[in-house]
Amino acid sequence: MSAENEDFLEEDLLDENTGEEENSGLYEHFKIIVDKGQETLRIDKYLQLFRQNSSRNKISQACRAGNVVVNGNPVKQNYRVKPGDEISVLLTHPKRQNIVFPQEIPIKIVYEDDDVIVIDKDAGMVVHPGHGNWDGTLVNALAFHFEKKGLKTDLDRVGLVHRIDKDTSGLLVVAKNEYALSHLAKQFFDRKTKRLYWAFVWGNLENDEGTIIGHIGRHQKNRMQMAVYEDGSHGKHAVTHYKVIERLRYITWIECRLETGRTHQIRAHFRHIGHTLFNDERYEGNIALRGQNLPKYKQFINNVFEILPRHALHAHTLGFIHPITKKEMYFESPMPPDMDNAVKKWRKYLEN
Repeated sequence: MSAENEDFLEEDLLDENTGEEENSGLYEHFKIIVDKGQETLRIDKYLQLFRQNSSRNKISQACRAGNVVVNGNPVKQNYRVKPGDEISVLLTHPKRQNIVFPQEIPIKIVYEDDDVIVIDKDAGMVVHPGHGNWDGTLVNALAFHFEKKGLKTDLDRVGLVHRIDKDTSGLLVVAKNEYALSHLAKQFFDRKTKRLYWAFVWGNLENDEGTIIGHIGRHQKNRMQMAVYEDGSHGKHAVTHYKVIERLRYITWIECRLETGRTHQIRAHFRHIGHTLFNDERYEGNIALRGQNLPKYKQFINNVFEILPRHALHAHTLGFIHPITKKEMYFESPMPPDMDNAVKKWRKYLEN
């Protein structure tokens, strides 16, 4: 057997306390070219032999969700592989061995059924336990929620379709069973979900709409940051589309649509074009980048920092196809209080 492996992580995160990246992605995408001497064999058995850490049930669910493709076409689990077949597979990574303890933590549930649950996450909450954040996470809260309802959903790893940064607020969807996870994972992998972010960036953007294109990879000197490499020498291809919602002279409220999902994509792209996210400490957005010499301006900015004590980024909308009903689901999260109060204070300041 020969294979080309590619780890895929939607909205891959740097740990907010240590700056370390997760060791593996939420999903594993690999390609296989079947050897010339391979005997005819059911694809579920073949893949189980090839990926010994994947159960036959997980592979079967991936087939049902259309995540196993042979020679460009989705196949069922009883398909028999032949020499020369090109197989592409999207699977969830094996569960971590860390025990997730249920914790009674308030969470905003905007939708829930037997297959999916949509959460409006508060800023400051880590999504999954990891280095420096072993409890108090969204997964701990969901484990308590499911336990209280008598559900046996295992959230040690299964369930997370995507993630957002600790200090980013807004919407994310969690799968409640293996099939829903596989189906939603394929939608995210194929960029078929509908997501818009709201952000405040420093400065007055030149155009009302625009697109930022540039590979994103680890910063060569500051490993806590991601950097943009326009020449493609490092990182992965990344595309961010944006539209101005409101201009507030020294900052701009924008709407972002991600064509790709890279680590800190919005944060790195706007830093690269000179419009760092407001109060983004990791990317030096926590100092007054405009109007420093105006009377009382510095005090005003410090007051806004206190109102909005995190980077100004909010996952505003989320749309996907329901894995069972196949109906289009669409959700909106209103502006969180800290960002809303910051906008109001800016408007009042500019009236004076």
